[in-house]
Amino acid sequence: MFFAKSCRAKSCRAKSCRAKSCLAGLSLLALTACTSTITALPGTPEFAAAQVSRGYDCGLKVDRQGVLARVAREDRQRFLSTSASLAVKSYKAPRRCDAAERFAVQRELALLSRR
Repeated sequence: MFFAKSCRAKSCRAKSCRAKSCLAGLSLLALTACTSTITALPGTPEFAAAQVSRGYDCGLKVDRQGVLARVAREDRQRFLSTSASLAVKSYKAPRRCDAAERFAVQRELALLSRR
C-alpha cells in the first residue's frame, strides 16, 4: 500500500505511520459506503425485493403480488421486511434509471413473476 511504503522513511515515526494507515483504511471504508448498493444474490428473497424496488424506481408496472406468490412460504417475511426497508430508502433518495437498466430490471421482474 502507498502509505506503508512512505512510512519506511527514517523521518517517519511509528505512531504517525499507524495513523496514516488507519486514516487510509477509514477513507477507503467511507468511500465504499458511499458507492455501495444492495448486492443480494439472485434467487434470494432480498434480491427479489431489490428488483421490485428498482422496478418502482424505474416507473415500471410491477406485479408485486405475483413475485411474492413465487417466494417460498418460509422466506416471505424476509421479502416483506427487505421490501419495506428498500421502500423507505427509495422514498428518501429516489434514483432514476437509464434505458439499459430499465430493460434489465423489466426482464428480471418478468422472470421473477413467472417462477
